[in-house]
Amino acid sequence: MRFTDYETNVRREIDAWQRDRSSAVQQAIEWLMQPVDRFVERSVSPDLIDRASDTLSDTLSRLSDASTWTYEADGVLKMAQKRGLPVERAEDLRGQPLEALDPIAQSHFTENTILAAVEGGGTGLGGAALILADLPLLFTINFRLIQQISAVYGFPLRDPAYRPLVIATFNVAASGNAEAKGQALREISVAAAAFANNLDYKGRVSGTWRDQNRHVPREIAKNLVGRKLAQAVPVAGAAVGAGINYWFTSETANAAYMLMRALYLEHKERR
Repeated sequence: MRFTDYETNVRREIDAWQRDRSSAVQQAIEWLMQPVDRFVERSVSPDLIDRASDTLSDTLSRLSDASTWTYEADGVLKMAQKRGLPVERAEDLRGQPLEALDPIAQSHFTENTILAAVEGGGTGLGGAALILADLPLLFTINFRLIQQISAVYGFPLRDPAYRPLVIATFNVAASGNAEAKGQALREISVAAAAFANNLDYKGRVSGTWRDQNRHVPREIAKNLVGRKLAQAVPVAGAAVGAGINYWFTSETANAAYMLMRALYLEHKERR
């Protein structure tokens, strides 16, 4: 199907996003986090980051392998109906104008970034003792955020079968580089083809979380886990925890927003 002028502009926006090294928010956070990164480089051994990365993988495996994910699309449907969109099921949103869906998706950004920042600040007060408790909470918030945004565009990712799309989103959020974005958009193309032809979605990489994680660059461990370890710094831990959680959740929101819009457009193009 032919794109509207708005959709054509969004397609250009996605292309530009793919080429960009990182978003303005990420660049600002990168600048603010430079002292933290220097602390990590001096004080945290690669072995410790590897062990923390293994803990993160175990956490994500437990979350993503749940028999069903808990988020329901009812809230998104109610928001759409309040805006006058004639939808009864989440899938009906695929046929609604993109310019009507984008503001609904954006409405989920603030509540989740603030929630993650508050949670990170609270656990940061406990130093190293609460870092391991912080990771499951942070990723639970971000899992739900991805589900919220995907549901807005008519693709509720409620089943663990959609794990590859979630992995791709987290990878983009942690690294922000063009390679990760390109890999994620290729995953989006696979999903769009499956949805357009009423086929079961199977990701480009199959297997357990650990099997799939071999294909994910180490940026998640380096950029997120390494920084989380800096929450152990006395006094500064709360501010560091809040800042890192805000950064990561902002990037997750933006990555999910761009990728789900790309899925909406590719699905429309293939119908």
